[in-house]
Amino acid sequence: MIQKIKILMIDDHPMIIEGYQNTLLFTKKENQELQIDIANNCDEAIALMDKSIENELHYNVLFVDISLPPSTDGKMTSGEDLAGYARKNLPGAKIIILTMFNEPFRIHNIIKTIDPEGFLIKSDLTSSELASAFQAVLNNPPFYSGTVNSFIRKAITSDIVVDEKNRKILYLLSQGIKTKNLASHLDISLSAVEKRKKHLREIFEVQDGQDETLLNEARIRGFI
Repeated sequence: MIQKIKILMIDDHPMIIEGYQNTLLFTKKENQELQIDIANNCDEAIALMDKSIENELHYNVLFVDISLPPSTDGKMTSGEDLAGYARKNLPGAKIIILTMFNEPFRIHNIIKTIDPEGFLIKSDLTSSELASAFQAVLNNPPFYSGTVNSFIRKAITSDIVVDEKNRKILYLLSQGIKTKNLASHLDISLSAVEKRKKHLREIFEVQDGQDETLLNEARIRGFI
């Protein structure tokens, strides 16, 4: 029996999409028939998803790049937003995230907010891994690439627990955001930021009070 699989690939680099297409078409199973649609930005992706819903020809698999040009109305700013839209409106679709980002905070956030069936870091990616990921997502998800699995192992084996806001504090500090500006990013008071930073220094056993020392310890333990 032929397995018809409707796929949407979303990436703003045509050559990358061509490579994905060729890999899937070359490595598909004999009983699989692939229909692949392509979107190069958020507007095209939303239009294709809406059309598939309207026609009741829903996508089975979405390949979503995280870094994308925003939609013209500003509502969609990245692949994360598109994946969230797909989760809500195409609940039966399996989502494969592809990204160059390999920071633990971003990986953690994507897993928590999207919970993708596939998560591939582009620097890890080979044709054989893409083919394996596709078949695994169809039959036995999830499939995570090496960098993602390494982060998950570190997070599981670490005896340090850092909540979501504290993770974001570490991430923002690592991006050069000053402490006095953290409150506006986190929607909490400056005194609350200071308390959380103090708690982080205690968790990571940082004695000198320097942000860079805290960040170095957090990096060593895989939190940023």
